[in-house]
Amino acid sequence: MSDLRQARQADAPPAAADSGSGFAAAGLSILAATEVRDVATALLRGLRDCDRPATAVVWTDHGELLFEPPEARQPDHVQATVAAFSGRPLESAQAPDVRLLPPGAADAGAALLTPRGALDKLEPAPHRLLALAGRRLSELFSIRRLQESVKDLEQAEQLQHALFAIADMAASDRDMQTLLRSLHQIIGKLMYAENFYIALYDRLRDSLRFIYFVDEMDNGMYDPDFEIPAAQMGGSITLALIRHGRAVRGPSEEVAAMLGLPQEDAVGTPSVDFMGVPMLRNGQAMGALVVQSYREGIAYTQSDLAVLSFVAEHVLTALERKRGQEELERLVADRTRELAAANRQLQEQIAERERAAHLQATLYKIAALANNQERDEDFYRSLHQAVGELLYAENFYIALLSADGSQLEIPYSVDVAGDERGDRALGRGLSEYALRRGRTLLIDDQGVRDLVAAGEMDASHHASRTPAVCWLGAPLLGADGVMGLVVVQSYRPDLVYSSEDAELLTFVAHQIANSVQRRRHAEALHTLNAELEQRVQARTRELRREISVREQVEAQLKHQVMHDPLTGLPNRLYLRDRLERALSSKQRNTRNSFALLYLDVDRFKLFNDSLGHQAGDAVLREFSRRLLECVRGPDIVSRLSGDEFAILLEEGNQPGTACKIAQRIQNRMQEPIQVGDHALQASASIGIAIGHERYQTIDEMLHDADVALYRAKATGRQRFVLFDEVQQNTAMSVLELELQLRNALHAGEFRPYFQPIVRLDDAGIVGYEALIRWQHPSRGLLTPGDFLPVAEESGLIEAIDWHMYKIACQAARDFVREGEFLTLNISPRHFQYEDFDQRLLALLQDTGFPPDRLRVEVTEGTLLADPEAVARILQRLQDALIGAALDDFGTGYSSLGYVHRFPLKMIKIDRSFIRDLGQAEERRSMAVIEAVLSLARSLALGVVAEGVETEAQRQALLAMGCAHAQGFLFGRPAPALEWGADAAKA
Repeated sequence: MSDLRQARQADAPPAAADSGSGFAAAGLSILAATEVRDVATALLRGLRDCDRPATAVVWTDHGELLFEPPEARQPDHVQATVAAFSGRPLESAQAPDVRLLPPGAADAGAALLTPRGALDKLEPAPHRLLALAGRRLSELFSIRRLQESVKDLEQAEQLQHALFAIADMAASDRDMQTLLRSLHQIIGKLMYAENFYIALYDRLRDSLRFIYFVDEMDNGMYDPDFEIPAAQMGGSITLALIRHGRAVRGPSEEVAAMLGLPQEDAVGTPSVDFMGVPMLRNGQAMGALVVQSYREGIAYTQSDLAVLSFVAEHVLTALERKRGQEELERLVADRTRELAAANRQLQEQIAERERAAHLQATLYKIAALANNQERDEDFYRSLHQAVGELLYAENFYIALLSADGSQLEIPYSVDVAGDERGDRALGRGLSEYALRRGRTLLIDDQGVRDLVAAGEMDASHHASRTPAVCWLGAPLLGADGVMGLVVVQSYRPDLVYSSEDAELLTFVAHQIANSVQRRRHAEALHTLNAELEQRVQARTRELRREISVREQVEAQLKHQVMHDPLTGLPNRLYLRDRLERALSSKQRNTRNSFALLYLDVDRFKLFNDSLGHQAGDAVLREFSRRLLECVRGPDIVSRLSGDEFAILLEEGNQPGTACKIAQRIQNRMQEPIQVGDHALQASASIGIAIGHERYQTIDEMLHDADVALYRAKATGRQRFVLFDEVQQNTAMSVLELELQLRNALHAGEFRPYFQPIVRLDDAGIVGYEALIRWQHPSRGLLTPGDFLPVAEESGLIEAIDWHMYKIACQAARDFVREGEFLTLNISPRHFQYEDFDQRLLALLQDTGFPPDRLRVEVTEGTLLADPEAVARILQRLQDALIGAALDDFGTGYSSLGYVHRFPLKMIKIDRSFIRDLGQAEERRSMAVIEAVLSLARSLALGVVAEGVETEAQRQALLAMGCAHAQGFLFGRPAPALEWGADAAKA
């Protein structure tokens, strides 16, 4: 600071100078000034004291000219100042003198305006005063620039922290409303945002949804969970700024007027200052961020608008990421529930099978007891143990009717309550009641009391027994009826039997009855040994058959799960299991080799559509049989779905073995397949993937085999193709091109080009053919051959066609004059729709193109696809003044006389016939052309020769009487702008 003070003292005018005390006071004021206006005031006063009066001091502040005194701001002064700052001072005698401050500095930020010649031949005092003022102004301008830089850096740092916070929130696990509140807080740190909302726009449904809305005047006006149709928000500034796609700022009334909204339709409370920016994605507005102020004195600046516009893109990214995360979480939750349900079902099936296996083992044991146990006591004890493995049987007894039916015998009884059961005469007990009913009974203590009350049981008998909480008895059915019963019971409230237990005991009772019956007739078996042996053997065979049936059912179930019901081949599940094993083996030992062949039946849909599904099934069964003939023993042939098959080769050197098998299959399929009265010629396309250590999952190998199969079908069918990386890259290129086509359709990248159709005699234009081009953002201008095949295969061709028709008619409207016409190439698929003519007429009405100047071009293949439908549509178009032209005539399958069936106006001779004109072999082409011209004259049709490129071809066509032509000789396809300029010159 001492150096600066010394410099200022050196520059300060001496007190004894001839300018007096006024000059000294002005110098001190300049040195002490902290504002530009203070320096300007002191300078003007000092010059006046030196008898050098000046008009004004002018300087710039954020691009605005400021004057001291302010009333000096006049148009001529502004003009003179601007000229001086730009380095081109005015030379007019009426213009004031302008001196830059600091004097002569290239970066001067201020200027002194004086009357003409007022500063000529300055004395030392005013000269030094000007130098001192220039230096102080330079210092103040430098300080101001530094302060603004610091402010900009602080604002940039604050904005950067805000963007980091937005990105962190998008990746957090906060719910959407918490995220939106946090976004509000972040934006509130950047600017005044007490009134803030976020609106999202759905372009397909043309609706708005205010996902977040905080407003001190209109709070609660919108529900974030509901969409509002745009038709209900005609006066909404938010909707208008989204549709205009640009940011707005200012009082709401001015913003509404700027957006063309009527004041009477305004939505919400008017704000003192309104600022909104669209959230853009790929040039389209997806929503808007809005802040507004209802308080006087609180307004937004252009800097605030820039900050909010910058933040808007990051907010949209955060919202999209959050919505994508929520959607993913929802999908994961749904899939988890599905897997849980499938797991429960599988567990239930496993439990059922385990139960069935356990039951079967118990039945085997019970069946074997009759022959394994010698004593009755051991036999019944073993029965008790077997039943106890199936259900609760601590309390168990068996009751049998005596041979004469008068006694109830109890050969075995176990009871934890201590009740003794012995043989007794038949009475009215619970066991006798069950024997009378002849079916399984499940009854509780209250049920027993009800039976006593109904007279079905003796009360004294019931009173003599410990009451059971639950009683379950199943009859033992013999050859002569009920022979006894088996009973289990529970005295514990926490153990009760179910209907499933009753069914289980009924099933077991059948086996017990058989065993008991065999033991009861032991003596008869001894006397009738031969007969009994036969019966035992028959019964054993019956049991074995039952067991065999069960085993067959289980095997059949397993076979059905793993095999295709139509062909009997292993299914996809079986193949994946074997392929998983082969891949694991390859990963353990890279020397192991295997291959996967992917096959499908060529033109199988044609067999189904023409002969029916039964014929298609017959083809698949015969196809499967022939595949099995072509493979070796360990190879796996499986049917995946429909006409898709796969073969897994786990032995042999690859790919040699796989190619041999594929060739064998191709040869075997040469023999026709006889289906009823039809001999069908079936063939197979085969894709081959060789096992490699790069495969981490079987899905990767299945995918590569499928890519190879696709390649085989694309190159002509009835062949096999080995997968390689080139095929994969080609497939990905097709997918990428399809995606680019969809984006191009939305982005409007297709362009109409027009080629003239002229009179041969004078080359005068009579019409134009519209041709499509794609202005690719990176590959440049593409012709139809570069993208239409992919558009055709992906199903985008119709949308592209209609887009092309519209833009071609819009462009041609400006240069196709009266008496000329425009031709559009119509794909055959459009004639599948009976309302094609109505849609085309509606398009012409929308674009304003006259129907009588339009002609549609169709090929001979289109006419033959559905002649009646095509003829109807063409006739309706002709009635609407739209003519039809037959394109590429002579290259199709129709005869020359076929043309008269359709309402045509013009025939276009294919370029393949024009190409030979003027050549040595032109005779055949001339004969065809003359025939076409003769046919056209007889049918009063116009003729256009396509592909005329040389003068010799033109002269030959003129000699034959052809009136019109099209080709590079007369003009190449060009944009509408070029033809519009030619039309304007004409």
